[in-house]
Amino acid sequence: MAMSSASPKLGLFQGYGVEMEYMIVDRDTLQVKPISDEVLKAEVGELTSDVERGSMAWSNELVLHVLELKTNGPAPELPSLAGKFHGEVQRVNALLAPFNAMLLPTGAHPFMDPYQETKLWPHEASEIYEAYNRIFNCQGHGWSNLQSTHLNLPFKDDEEFGRLHAAIRLILPLIPAISAASPVLDGQVSGLLDTRLEVYRKNQAKIPLIAGEVVPEAVFSEAEYEARIFQPMFQAIAPYDPEGDLQDEFLNSRGAIARFSRGAIEIRIIDNQECPLADIAVVTLVSEVLKKLTSEEWSSYQDQQKAETSFLSSVFLSSLKKGSKTEVQHSDYLRLLGMAGEHATLQEIWEHLWQEVQGEAVFTAELSQSIRLILQEGCLSQRILKILGSSPSIDSIKDVYRELANCLALNQLYAP
Repeated sequence: MAMSSASPKLGLFQGYGVEMEYMIVDRDTLQVKPISDEVLKAEVGELTSDVERGSMAWSNELVLHVLELKTNGPAPELPSLAGKFHGEVQRVNALLAPFNAMLLPTGAHPFMDPYQETKLWPHEASEIYEAYNRIFNCQGHGWSNLQSTHLNLPFKDDEEFGRLHAAIRLILPLIPAISAASPVLDGQVSGLLDTRLEVYRKNQAKIPLIAGEVVPEAVFSEAEYEARIFQPMFQAIAPYDPEGDLQDEFLNSRGAIARFSRGAIEIRIIDNQECPLADIAVVTLVSEVLKKLTSEEWSSYQDQQKAETSFLSSVFLSSLKKGSKTEVQHSDYLRLLGMAGEHATLQEIWEHLWQEVQGEAVFTAELSQSIRLILQEGCLSQRILKILGSSPSIDSIKDVYRELANCLALNQLYAP
């Protein structure tokens, strides 16, 4: 949990919670290695699900081959986190070396067989995981092979929640165009740039209200959120969850979820990138655009609230396949982002947004350089596909992903 409910309530952009999920793989074969419990134990000397390391922390995930690295509570600013996360990656890799293992980045393992290789976390808090497994069968890619980077942004009251939620709804459909990093699944190029989000949005299809349309509904107060999102979702799962283990705000699987218990909205649709520098570049860009929206620099809060979920969701779905080439033909929406004209591609929208925010002091030379690379060369999926083409051999896939593991170890962007 990146923001604790114990800390005093922070206002908009007064803190940032960031979480990054990484796969643990064999150094030679790149096969997943289900040893996250061994890593946590190696760090503190006993079995645990959480390790605190000053301003940073590590924790387990649903499956044993994934480890989450995160800020230990809200961080005051984003730029320094690129180096801090890299330091944690280096420490974990050192602990993994005796197991002949290492961390692997990106949104999905390119050839894992989730039906054969998934091992769920068996230790404490496992009753929640067992409930999920009983209801949804957590063997598929949509549960055991999707690594993301989460950005938690605080709000101190209902008014701030409404502003932040309105702004996040507008930008969610644009994010995969810069963050997609999962073009390969089951040893094959999937035809999507963001395969992780495609399986994510369907992993609880048995109860559609849990993920909704991924872009959250147009609700702008806690009471409205409770009535329109939480309660219908809890009622829908109740027949499968008689003990009530899952009837909590964490059940919500929209692309951004309100965590009222800790006064934050968590954005969940960013694929894990090739290195922390790339992740922090993406979340800083997203955060700075949200600042402009919440301060009504381009459009009024009232107008932002009117954006239709079905339209936003259609752009989001298109972006999973077409990425930055996705066309938006909706002048009212473009106006909300400060653009004139009837239509634009997501590439053009991001270039405009970057133009608007790049002068902010938060963008260090490293972060600016990283964003320019992403905008010029494409999201990580596009850069991976430049090398792999449409029907690569398993050896070619392994070569590219070994390079990505190296990018992670060195904190360098992948620029083939």
